[in-house]
Amino acid sequence: MKNDDLIHNPDGGLPRLLKIMRRLRDPKTGCPWDIEQDFASIAPYTIEEAYEVADAIERGDMADLEGELGDLLLQVVYHTAMGQEAGHFTFETVTRAIADKMVARHPHVFGDESRDKSAEQQTADWEAIKAKERAGKAERGTLDGVAIGLPALLRALKLQKRAARVGFDWPSTTEVLDKIIEESRELVEARDTLPQDKIEEEYGDLLFVMANLGRHLGLDPEAALRRANAKFTRRFEAVESKLAERGKTPSQSDLVEMDALWDQVKAEE
Repeated sequence: MKNDDLIHNPDGGLPRLLKIMRRLRDPKTGCPWDIEQDFASIAPYTIEEAYEVADAIERGDMADLEGELGDLLLQVVYHTAMGQEAGHFTFETVTRAIADKMVARHPHVFGDESRDKSAEQQTADWEAIKAKERAGKAERGTLDGVAIGLPALLRALKLQKRAARVGFDWPSTTEVLDKIIEESRELVEARDTLPQDKIEEEYGDLLFVMANLGRHLGLDPEAALRRANAKFTRRFEAVESKLAERGKTPSQSDLVEMDALWDQVKAEE
């Protein structure tokens, strides 16, 4: 029988969590589901947990955030356990690497550089350090290192920021808005004359430029879309509530009635 004192110790902290994961992955005595997982099968859960952390923050629910941060930490522990089993890395080497990176990227805090810099200068210094790191990884292209697995909207923003650093950018929002008009016209033309894959391509172009407009306006496109989603959810639920007062569900209503209720909900806000 294995010594499980640490596993059952509520004050065991991170060592307790690491040991729990080792037990779950034990080929002889662990959990069959956990044993059969690999990096690829766990990755979707990692992404999901990160979004649930963001959701708790958006809702201002600190009790929920505490739990979601624990779920996200578990994902790091899971991946490092698998990395150690395969001989790639350990939890200790992962934490050492990120600690080293933070120290190297903040010479004005942990080194001899002055902290008396503007936010713009600190950002420029940060990017210079990151560029040096990328060069050390043989990442020569401007867009090298922008993760393919990022959500598409976030990746679009990162690609645009990288291109802007080397001068490939519109000078103002005016040119971006002109491009949105151009791409909108091309999408309409594609809808009427081209096959579905070309329609998708033109739609993607329009989304890409919309993300760029957000960047030029100093907005986070992902945050803006989350707010729009929350607003739509709030208003549609209010429409459902008003329909329920009439003894109806949305499927028993029609667009004219629901659109009128939508306008009423907007006016009440």
